[in-house]
Amino acid sequence: MEELLTELFDECADIFLEDEVENILDDVAERNLCGRLAIHMTPKIAEYGIKGYYADPEYNRKQGGQVKTILDDEMNIINIQCDLIVHSRGKIIGQDNLIAIEMKKSTRPEAEKVDDRKRLRAMTKDPSDDIYSYDGQTHPEHVCGYIIGVYMILNLAQRTCTFEYYQHGNKVAERVQKF
Repeated sequence: MEELLTELFDECADIFLEDEVENILDDVAERNLCGRLAIHMTPKIAEYGIKGYYADPEYNRKQGGQVKTILDDEMNIINIQCDLIVHSRGKIIGQDNLIAIEMKKSTRPEAEKVDDRKRLRAMTKDPSDDIYSYDGQTHPEHVCGYIIGVYMILNLAQRTCTFEYYQHGNKVAERVQKF
């Protein structure tokens, strides 16, 4: 599943960088860019045969309308709102969360980039890790279990996008693409 989701994301990212280059170079807000990426992802999810999942920007709710939370490295509970996620909106309990995406422009402060990376590591941790209570029948209390996480860093001056890939709470790959 990791390979399929990475292929899906990469195809969508290629289309996004090609179709949205003017928006990117005009320095449009990250929220708008994530919304545009979601528009490109929505039909591709179905094309890849992944049914019951949605690409949602700025989604901040979990079961029962509660605010999404994660546990950070110090086991503190942190409210989160990921830039873009692909998930079943809580309907497929066995695998609700597929892809978590954070996007940042290269000119943003380093502290923001560090926070995004921490969030992706927490969101891609396995629900069966000792820190989460998960029985496969009910959702874990804190958001986790995303199969892949992707951190996109847009460098407008160099016209590049760096992609960092996360799985199981760790950064596993990186690539750079021109646009």
